[in-house]
Amino acid sequence: MRMHIHILGICGTFMGGVALIARELGHDVTGSDLNVYPPMADALKSSGIPVHIGYEPSAIDPKTDLVIIGNGIARQNACVDYLLNQGINYTSGSQWMCENVLRHQQVLAVSGTHGKTTTTALLSWILETAGLNPGFLIGGVPKNFPNTARLGGGKYFVIEADEYDTAFFDKRSKFLHYRPRTLMINNIEYDHADIFPDIEAIKKQFQYLLRTVPSNGCVIFPQSDKNIQDVLSRGCSANQISIGNNNSWHATLIKKDGSEFECYFQAEKRATITWSLLGDHNIHNALAAIAAADSIGVSMQQIEKAFATFENVKRRLEIRGCVNNITVYDDFAHHPTAIAATIDGLRKKVGKERIIVIAQLGSNSMRMGAHGDALAPAFHAADQVHILRPDDKSWDVATLLKPLGNKVFVYNTVSDIVDAVSETASPYDHVLVMSNKGFDGIHEKLLNHL
Repeated sequence: MRMHIHILGICGTFMGGVALIARELGHDVTGSDLNVYPPMADALKSSGIPVHIGYEPSAIDPKTDLVIIGNGIARQNACVDYLLNQGINYTSGSQWMCENVLRHQQVLAVSGTHGKTTTTALLSWILETAGLNPGFLIGGVPKNFPNTARLGGGKYFVIEADEYDTAFFDKRSKFLHYRPRTLMINNIEYDHADIFPDIEAIKKQFQYLLRTVPSNGCVIFPQSDKNIQDVLSRGCSANQISIGNNNSWHATLIKKDGSEFECYFQAEKRATITWSLLGDHNIHNALAAIAAADSIGVSMQQIEKAFATFENVKRRLEIRGCVNNITVYDDFAHHPTAIAATIDGLRKKVGKERIIVIAQLGSNSMRMGAHGDALAPAFHAADQVHILRPDDKSWDVATLLKPLGNKVFVYNTVSDIVDAVSETASPYDHVLVMSNKGFDGIHEKLLNHL
């Protein structure tokens, strides 16, 4: 039945993906958001989905059949108050996906603190290359596909499975709605300090997630992750497939930057992978995707072909431009582990050439100072570190970064960073901008100044 669906928080990558899928199902879709900007705004516009800027209740037609509420929308939101008072039906994005899309599909879910978006995009592309026409919902902008989400035409659906909470009225992790048959857990670390008080609270959500995987399904995970091992020890009925050890899936580097490697299952060489991504962390992402694709019968020949043509997602060590032999990158890193892994991958690629890191501590956990002493070591392999001072004055970022000595600089404005880096950057430097926010368009400002 065709419905009018209004989506609150429509320009987030997940909620925007839900909007695209709802539109593909034939529904009339509208939405509201405060932050309306590319690329999601462009994708919604090209799909004919009107977006209202702001959260005025007048944007919601009283005859709306359903309002889908994003997890960033608070109970105090004026639109929420309006729809509750009017008795308009509402749900969360995750619940809507479960009831209208995922229950009809064989779900492959990619979870974990890091690497979800890259692994989801990679696995979707492997299945696409194999001719399986998968549906997918990716929490980023994949370069191999025109949109972040689609229904697909086969029996498989690949989804980025986030541990963040579902909505103001449903504090379970979003991934508990997805009911995967194939579950990848890339890693488990402490994050989302605004939601979880400690690592145990996060483990409990993963513990519940494991209970939703059927016994004829599989769970794919790195053998070395102690937090995952702890969660698995609490109960797992599905087949367990480990990666990163000689008894299961593992890799042997051909190039030390990770752009070429041999893939093995136990002692058997299964594939030679050549691709454009860098770093040990991306090899772990690759092994998880290979194991998942192999588990549903995709051939190694098709997997090799997919890797050779995989273009990753935007904002993952993405080159934004090169001026006077100075290369400017954009990276979404939002956690000390991700920061360290990305810098390490770039270091292995560029050798002794200088890496100048510019970072905005944009995630809720970062802004709250929740990662504490792990922050400084994350930047160890960089030659210079330029940090935008967080708004939260309850902690001092400069004090936490003291172990970096005279290679760290803290600024109050983006323009100060642009001026300083433009003055010190030299040919063959690599300027790595790291943030999960827009960072006030710093990439273009840097390129213009350089």
